[in-house]
Amino acid sequence: MVVGLTGGIGSGKTTVAKMFASYRNVVVYYADIEAKKLMTSSETIKRNLIDQFGKETYLNKELNRPYLANIVFKDPSKLKILNGIVHPEVYKHLNNFIAKNKDKSYILYENAILFENKSDTFCDKIITVTAPLKTRIDRVINRDGTTKNAVKNRITNQWNDNLKTLQSHYVIHNVNLEDTEQQVFKIHNILTNTLY
Repeated sequence: MVVGLTGGIGSGKTTVAKMFASYRNVVVYYADIEAKKLMTSSETIKRNLIDQFGKETYLNKELNRPYLANIVFKDPSKLKILNGIVHPEVYKHLNNFIAKNKDKSYILYENAILFENKSDTFCDKIITVTAPLKTRIDRVINRDGTTKNAVKNRITNQWNDNLKTLQSHYVIHNVNLEDTEQQVFKIHNILTNTLY
């Protein structure tokens, strides 16, 4: 079983994913981390990104993240092109990961843009992590040392929480860590048919 885990930037979905990962019978696929690795290691992705965004996309064989982010987060059409290049390679990688982990109770597929890039179609169940907007903005500013406007630009490129929660099987409100752990515990028990 593949369980999608999503949530807007700063919602704390990675923190929630780590809570699920603490269970022995669960394995987590972090789409963003794997995509970043593939953007450096996949020759197909590199070639296509350079074709679309220019030689400046890579500096010393490393992805020039600030350069690329500056282009795609200001222009939704450019973001769509980027996703169209990266996501097919991530899906191949994910399918291999699923095949290797068939013995687990479920695979948690953590993806910030699960609905936006139609990755929800891979999932048997979906969990959305939410948090108040101010909390999310503060978390990202503290984590990335970025500006409020930069965070807001990224938020506008993602679906809003209402759209996500309407299409989710479970919703975790991530404000207080202790409460969040309880919510994770309950959902894990439901997914593994364990009584608590």
